Amino acid sequence: MFITFVFQERDQAQLGEVAESSAKFQDPAAEACVRCFLYVSALADDDYTTTPQAGMNGAVLDYSRGHVLGGSSSTNAMIYTRGSSDDFDRFTSYTGDSGWAWKNMLPYFLKNEKWVPPADNHNTVGQFDPAVHSKNGVTSVSLSGYPWPDSSKRIIQTTKDLPDQFPFVLDMNAGDNIGVGWLQATIDDGARSSSATSYLGPKYISRPNLHVLLNAQVSRVLPSSKSSLHFSTVEFSQDQIKLHTVTAAKEIVLFAGSVGTPHVLLNSGIGNKTTLEGLGIASVLDLPSVGQNFTDQPVVSNTWMVNSNDTFESFTQNATAFAEYLTQWNDTRTGPLVDTVATHIAYLRLDSNSTIFEQFEDPSAGPKSPHLELSLNLPVALPGHFFRSTTAVVSPASRGSITLNTTNPSPFNAPLIDPALFASAFDMFAMRAAIRKSQQLLSAPAFTDYVLGPVDALGTALASDAALDAYIRATAIPGSHCVGGAAMSPKYARWGVVDPDLRVKGVTGLRIVDASVMPFVPSAHTMAPTYAVAERGIDMIKSSWA
Repeated sequence: MFITFVFQERDQAQLGEVAESSAKFQDPAAEACVRCFLYVSALADDDYTTTPQAGMNGAVLDYSRGHVLGGSSSTNAMIYTRGSSDDFDRFTSYTGDSGWAWKNMLPYFLKNEKWVPPADNHNTVGQFDPAVHSKNGVTSVSLSGYPWPDSSKRIIQTTKDLPDQFPFVLDMNAGDNIGVGWLQATIDDGARSSSATSYLGPKYISRPNLHVLLNAQVSRVLPSSKSSLHFSTVEFSQDQIKLHTVTAAKEIVLFAGSVGTPHVLLNSGIGNKTTLEGLGIASVLDLPSVGQNFTDQPVVSNTWMVNSNDTFESFTQNATAFAEYLTQWNDTRTGPLVDTVATHIAYLRLDSNSTIFEQFEDPSAGPKSPHLELSLNLPVALPGHFFRSTTAVVSPASRGSITLNTTNPSPFNAPLIDPALFASAFDMFAMRAAIRKSQQLLSAPAFTDYVLGPVDALGTALASDAALDAYIRATAIPGSHCVGGAAMSPKYARWGVVDPDLRVKGVTGLRIVDASVMPFVPSAHTMAPTYAVAERGIDMIKSSWA
């Protein structure tokens, strides 16, 4: 039997079979011993903020997490990127487990993925590589269903005009993602495909051994009464007042996310012993790496005004056009409302002779891993017509932390989230380069009669490195592609949180299967890598109890 705890705020009547399944477990039996695995998905609150970011003039930033069934896959931008083969080969070289290598992880990406045609059913030849995709998985992936021909053709033409600076890549998800190509996203029939619509969809939610307990927030995992080093019980609340417990006969699988998982561990007395005892929390397991190595990708949005009416703003700022497109979407699931936030994406490396490498070792996983991302052709809320390039440092050197609130370390209070954006000078150098790469792309011949100029502070910022640094510090946000707070390490290492089989070091009965176990952030949006980690984790669990 599997029980998933999800803390969210949707009306249960709107959740159909999920709510019906959940109701089966809303009784005093929840406090009894249940012969099951416990899948703990204690999703974080959606109004978190960071600690003051020293690298951003002390700014406190929003840090939203998915507070709904499906977690952040139900709220994110739906961008589907796996990362490079180097990213996963580095996991193997770091942990000593060959199962994390690209060639061994690719089948798990394929197991998760269900490739579907784009909403407009346009000819996709030359826009992706069918050989590296699967039609047999559960999470739908597709190409843009409304390609915006004016800007799209200019982007692709630039890969022909400037192939050295902006090479065309047929498929970002084939293992070598350096270049410019068509965006892939988790969309099916013009709508979002999330882990809620797939893994908790009609095919699975009716299973008799699955119960989804809504509006439940996990506070701690607890050791067995027979051994302080064997974990078997989950403590949770549905009202943050009364506590309930359920006990697993085999093991607890914690997947509360990159923020929630270290938070639950720390509240459970698993973490740095000295720090925990200083907060009045009894230390159960001295594991100093919990909450450390927290890594995220900083993001900056950059906007240029364009000489075209064929942009996202042509309907987002026109109530009549928007109503027409909404009707079209409701009737046929076609039109501009079928798409995610961009049509193309570019993954690029810094020049190998960049001066920054005189000061810093390259933080990327290897030559197939980018330092920079440009998400191209995004909508803008300003009046007018625009081209937006959202730039990100996808191989950052900065490392932050998840720690308990020292003022009130209650399990139901938000933790202290410190992504430490731009703590390393490498990341500032890389973000400057990413923005200048956007400027270079939009100065290409294909954009000569299209781009009118940068908007607002960006124009002034491009004048000098110092001005650009100030612009970045004032406008950057976290990418919310966080990993690392419960990172895996070699089996007998004295650092790290989990072994390569994802079992928590030094104890039994407790395994972690979410993005927090990744020791390095992949050079990608982290949704697809997290799905693959979860699929491999499932196989590990099944093989352990076969």
